[in-house]
Amino acid sequence: MTENNIPTVYNPKEVESKWYRHWEESKYFYAKVEKDKTPFCIVMPPPNVTGQLHMGHALDNTLQDILTRWRRMQGYNALWIPGTDHAGIATQAKVEEQLAKECQSKYDLGREKFLERVWAWKEQYGNRITTQLRHLGASCDWDRERFTMDEGCSKAVLEVFVKLFEQGLIYRDYYITNWCPHCQTTISDIEVEHQDKPGQLYYIKYPAKETPEEYIIIATTRPETMLGDVAVAVNPEDDRYLHLVGKSLVLPIVGRELPVIADAYCDPTFGTGAVKMTPAHDPNDFEIGRRHGLPEVIVIDKYGKMNEHAGKYQGLDRFECRKQIVRDLEAMGYLVKVEDISHAVGHCYRCNTAIEPALSKQWFVKMKPLAEPAIQAAKDGRIKFIPERFTKIYLNWMENIRDWCISRQLWWGHRIPVYYCQDCEEMVASITPITKCSKCGGKVEQDNDVLDTWFSSALWPFSTLGWPEKTEELEHFYPTSVLVTGRDIIFFWVARMIFSGLRFMEEEPFKEVFIHGLVLDSLGRKMSKSLGNGVDPLDIIESHGADSLRFMLITGNTPGNDLRFHFERLDGARNFANKLWNASRFVMMNLGDYDPTSQGGQYTLADRWILSRLQGTAKDVTDFLERYELGEAARVLYEFIWSEFCDWYIELAKPRLFGKTTPEDRVTAQHVLVQVLRQVLEMLHPFMPFITEEIWQKLPHQGETIMLAQWPKADENLLDDTAEAEMAVLIEVITAVRRIRGEMNVPPSRKAEALLVAAEESFRGILERNAAYIQGSANAEAKILSELPVKPDQSATAVTRGVEIFVPLKGLIDLDKEIARLNKELKTIQGDLARVQGKLNNQGFLAKAPAEVIEKEKAKEQELSVKADALKDRLSMLS
Repeated sequence: MTENNIPTVYNPKEVESKWYRHWEESKYFYAKVEKDKTPFCIVMPPPNVTGQLHMGHALDNTLQDILTRWRRMQGYNALWIPGTDHAGIATQAKVEEQLAKECQSKYDLGREKFLERVWAWKEQYGNRITTQLRHLGASCDWDRERFTMDEGCSKAVLEVFVKLFEQGLIYRDYYITNWCPHCQTTISDIEVEHQDKPGQLYYIKYPAKETPEEYIIIATTRPETMLGDVAVAVNPEDDRYLHLVGKSLVLPIVGRELPVIADAYCDPTFGTGAVKMTPAHDPNDFEIGRRHGLPEVIVIDKYGKMNEHAGKYQGLDRFECRKQIVRDLEAMGYLVKVEDISHAVGHCYRCNTAIEPALSKQWFVKMKPLAEPAIQAAKDGRIKFIPERFTKIYLNWMENIRDWCISRQLWWGHRIPVYYCQDCEEMVASITPITKCSKCGGKVEQDNDVLDTWFSSALWPFSTLGWPEKTEELEHFYPTSVLVTGRDIIFFWVARMIFSGLRFMEEEPFKEVFIHGLVLDSLGRKMSKSLGNGVDPLDIIESHGADSLRFMLITGNTPGNDLRFHFERLDGARNFANKLWNASRFVMMNLGDYDPTSQGGQYTLADRWILSRLQGTAKDVTDFLERYELGEAARVLYEFIWSEFCDWYIELAKPRLFGKTTPEDRVTAQHVLVQVLRQVLEMLHPFMPFITEEIWQKLPHQGETIMLAQWPKADENLLDDTAEAEMAVLIEVITAVRRIRGEMNVPPSRKAEALLVAAEESFRGILERNAAYIQGSANAEAKILSELPVKPDQSATAVTRGVEIFVPLKGLIDLDKEIARLNKELKTIQGDLARVQGKLNNQGFLAKAPAEVIEKEKAKEQELSVKADALKDRLSMLS
């Protein structure tokens, strides 16, 4: 082998596109059912078909890819199923935007033609995010890619709906839901983004009917909803209002009589302790209203405008109505005061319109019977959350779960398979389309609504494997091994998959749930379009390469915790890739005469040490991966490759490679270099798949691809505690001598003398046997002593484990010149330190400066103090 085998500079663009194309064309990602192998299966959380890759996707899919590549190398029958979600609201909105540019609406086309248009859009644009995932290196089985509205998934959805309907677990009723006046549909809780907004709290008098001079003050942020008030509720133990319970108040402006009711929901310590009841426009009021049999008056229509029940305000936008009502209340003497507040207001994730809690007739899933087995599965440990703390969060939500609204007022999606007879009002759910009533033979019409997108994704772990058909994939790979997902969708997706799997497969859908946090910006804020702080993963891949992005996302990442994105860390990951590339290039430059079958000499201490450390690294990396501590696994690899292999072993092996010892010693060094480099590449491959494949292919190896290489296992025969302990002593000594040379400005070409004093014979033996390492690595002639009666004049000192080090400086440097330089540097630092301390002693500065500025000055003070002390120590040595 020659230097030409590996270019001088690593080019991620060329390498990454080349290898991914090769992997996919070679079907290395394809996982056929092999019953003699242990299955390992992950289903990808399906990104929206409208979406494009963001940092959350990048993290989520990198974690899944690491686990899949690792298990595949371990010999598992590894399957990672990719797919996309039809994203009902978002996709329909995209197509409606196109139609609007053509001066058309969906109603101009009609339902059938509109759906044809949406399918055409999906075919044209729907593969964007899956293409982007390929740039990231995702080793999915693309031959098994699924879509939540493909034929198989659609069949599963119909099967589940009809079964739940027939079992009485799906029903239709009036209830409060999240309504988007712009998208014209109900939306799920996860599709509501709560934004902190400035607002007002309005205090309004509600006078008693019989004694108008007496009144209850109500505090509300939404005065426009008072037009739908039907009662006022107080706590049954609130002495202030007990005499009014059972009596009536008069609704200001409207004049409607409102009964005063007692309900424990009301908190006497919150606000005024009294709550106005608007059951048609508030979920809590709705629940209280049902308990007390209150009427439900709708005053805001589906477009966010006041309806006929709003009286003179009919036709006004809800927010304009608010302003007008406040003006009228003030004029009539009912407005007590207005407070400025900041409060969370729900907005539609798609269009950013303020959500309106609205009463309407919708389809629901009865959750209590489904939740109970899902709760038990977590309590029994059949499903484990990682980190474990998320079990409590999951259980708390499941134990307080409410019925799930599954209907959406859209055309794009799984249409609800319920048919209504136009003659006898018979209602039937059917998997297959029906045209006439089975009861009276009359004409039937299908429900116009579609199902919540989460209904189909709740079936994902088994619908993607072929259910309701009994496929060999379903038999072999279900339950799946682990679900990897963000902490923000535990309730809305993870929980629903669990109860769906238990209900229809009679077994949990996955054994473990690996929860990761969010990728935040460098200031700890969530990335968003509104803040303009998002980072496009494709831009990073273009500038730094996919491997660098992946490694940056993993290092420092701990399960369940959020991760801050720093470009400095990204640069660090790229530097690591370059370090690995340059070290590999050096190794290959010295393999021109390498013969894998040749016999070398005996292992040196450095050989035994690096091989032992390699085994320890293999064990630690595997153990961390087993515990889903992927960040720790990456850290161990980073430290071994950067420090122990590149900075130490390669340097220690150079004399043998350069012919300064016997030919057998060169062969031994080559063998060790190849073995260590190949195995660290194999361990690093799941994290950085592209660069590792490129280098591995150029090394002596067996097999077609590193993807299918055997995962390195620790060889206990190569573990050598003695070698590791002895090498630790040498590394500390060499590092100390190097540090002295650097601090004292000893020219690299000047050989120093190092007096190494070790009282213990064992330490002296280590130093004597390996003095050549010290000379070669620190350019210092080592003299090993048991004691040193007198400290040499003008010498720098250091102390390591069991060894005291003296480096005489006379003759190595110009002492007078060095003392002058150090004094000058000390004077500059002392001046800077005095200025910083002056600021920190200035009460005016401390009172006015932001906290982060003060913290920076304190850190600067500490840094300057440490530097000043170090300079004083050096001057003391030279005096």
